[in-house]
Amino acid sequence: MFQIGDKVVHPLHGAGVITDLVERTIDGAGATYYALTLAMDETQLFIPIDACEKLGIRPVCSHAEAEEFVRGLDSITCGEDKGWNQRYRENMLHLRSGDLHEVAQVIKSLAARNRERGLSTGEKKMLASARQILESELAYALDSSAQEIAALVEKHLCQ
Repeated sequence: MFQIGDKVVHPLHGAGVITDLVERTIDGAGATYYALTLAMDETQLFIPIDACEKLGIRPVCSHAEAEEFVRGLDSITCGEDKGWNQRYRENMLHLRSGDLHEVAQVIKSLAARNRERGLSTGEKKMLASARQILESELAYALDSSAQEIAALVEKHLCQ
């Protein structure tokens, strides 16, 4: 169980801080929710405490893990070039995993495809979402600004 003030990662939304525990009744059933304020856009999500494990909510990686991850950014490879539908499904699975390496692979693959052929609207949105997920966690873990992390991601994954 997380506490107020903990920094956590939602696999599809990125990192944020738990700001409150809220009791809500929906369809007659009461439940306790974490109020999660996201780092990048101050959006607030309400996550049922009982569903955190199923949703993949986890603590932000440590400073040491983030530094090791950054050192290995250049070695991340692009995924295979497949049809749009299959590529989109696989990229969504990578994002849902919540794993930094898999999210970075999505960014690198989509950025490379964007340079070569351009992206569909859905893939542009996915690229922006993947960048937000990765950048928000690294900003917390490395205690850096969003701009510094965005520049780092651009340099190592998007060129």
